[in-house]
Amino acid sequence: MLARTWSVGLAGVTGTPVEVEVDNAQGLPGIALVGLPDAVVRQSLDRVRAALGNVGHALPQRKFTIGLSPASMPKQGSGFDMAIAVGLLAACQVVPRTGLDDLVFLGELGLDGSVRAVRGVLPAVLAASRTGRTRVVVARANADEASLVPGVEVLAVGELAEVLAHLAGRVRVAPHRRRPRGPPAPGPALSDVVGQATGRRALEVAAAGGHHLFLSGPPGAGKTMLAERLPGLLPALADDLATEVTAIASVAGTLPPGAPLITRPPFEAPHHSATAVSLVGGGSGQIRPGALSRAHAGVLFLDEAPEFPRAVLDTLRQPLERGTVTIHRAHGSATFPCRSQLVLAANPCPCASPAGDASCTCGSVERRRYAARLSGPLLDRVDLRVQLPPVTRAGWLDGRTTPESTAAVATRVEQARAAAADRLAGTGLRTTAEVPGRLLRERWPVPRGALQLAERALERGALSVRGLDRVIRVSWTIADLAGRAVPGADEVAEALGLRLTGAAA
Repeated sequence: MLARTWSVGLAGVTGTPVEVEVDNAQGLPGIALVGLPDAVVRQSLDRVRAALGNVGHALPQRKFTIGLSPASMPKQGSGFDMAIAVGLLAACQVVPRTGLDDLVFLGELGLDGSVRAVRGVLPAVLAASRTGRTRVVVARANADEASLVPGVEVLAVGELAEVLAHLAGRVRVAPHRRRPRGPPAPGPALSDVVGQATGRRALEVAAAGGHHLFLSGPPGAGKTMLAERLPGLLPALADDLATEVTAIASVAGTLPPGAPLITRPPFEAPHHSATAVSLVGGGSGQIRPGALSRAHAGVLFLDEAPEFPRAVLDTLRQPLERGTVTIHRAHGSATFPCRSQLVLAANPCPCASPAGDASCTCGSVERRRYAARLSGPLLDRVDLRVQLPPVTRAGWLDGRTTPESTAAVATRVEQARAAAADRLAGTGLRTTAEVPGRLLRERWPVPRGALQLAERALERGALSVRGLDRVIRVSWTIADLAGRAVPGADEVAEALGLRLTGAAA
């Protein structure tokens, strides 16, 4: 007796439908599982056997062969448990085999027969939907996430017995209706930042154009406060981006409870002890997204950036340019989107003493050596570099009046992004920071007269050619914020200042 059910296997955020075939035959009693299962999938046999016994359907002493197809694709995770259990019972004629071809089962089984949530339900349901399957059975904890895919009927269950009763026609499981989403919680307010007009301006320009940002300055200058407020200036995620970000969080296991769809740009701030794998992704078993991918369409903040190992930071260079990262392992590969904004923060010296503090004994050579921990090729990819001065008593007193709010700055950012979107229409690009240098020069040239200051910086070696392209990109963003059709000399001069004041180009 042969039965078939369906599930989905994941490689990164890409799902592939998996056909679960169960053959019930005479022979030496036992269960054989084939189709490149990993250790977790192989252990599902023990979970499924115990779960079936505890819901009153112990397996007979027969020879069962379970095939996971396509056989050449590695199978990982516990999401196949429910499909295997239903397939075994269908092969034993406990549940009817008719109607199973239209259902996709995603869920882990407890030994008591409970159905538990698994990671990666959203990309799995998206993959099932693309192949024409419109009915999925998931754990209740995954129901809201699964129902994000339009046109898919979600059956949410808490026990394997509910699935069996539904398949037998005794008690039907009603399709799940997603609960209405509440408004996202407000983030930190920009008005909390005292003084630092240059830093606030750089933050606005970074948000408007999607530019990377480097903040340097003494402790207490507000570097971390500014970085944490950048996501609040970014516009809400479009539907396609929200789905991508949510899928990454689902695979990573970081999806916030009660909020199945992430609509605000994410913020990731790994500690400086983070490894290259934790930043870009990987793992010895199932490949997981790193902090760079979890920050997709949002902000990756590296505080105390010189304390990160230089080799770890340099692994970010290629993914930041391409917007995707592909992780290769012996058992397969996975690709994750990672078009995030990088924000680096650094103190001027290793001791991190407040500015002017006599306790600082760091000499000029030690300061230069500390700054050199950030490689030139990495910094060359950072458009904005700002040196934050210490907050003075006068600045603190000025801060007692309410500074400009997050909403006011976010409105200007949204208007600038709308202007950039009109200009970039038809190119497939979303922000000014993504525009290649060649396209920038050929399609949207800046008048030569406005570039005189930047060209002189290029001649004396203060700018690289790539740095010049980035200055031109930033000048376009500044022009969008000012409502100008084309950048002028003032916009180019401000863009040049925002690049050269924080560090050598």
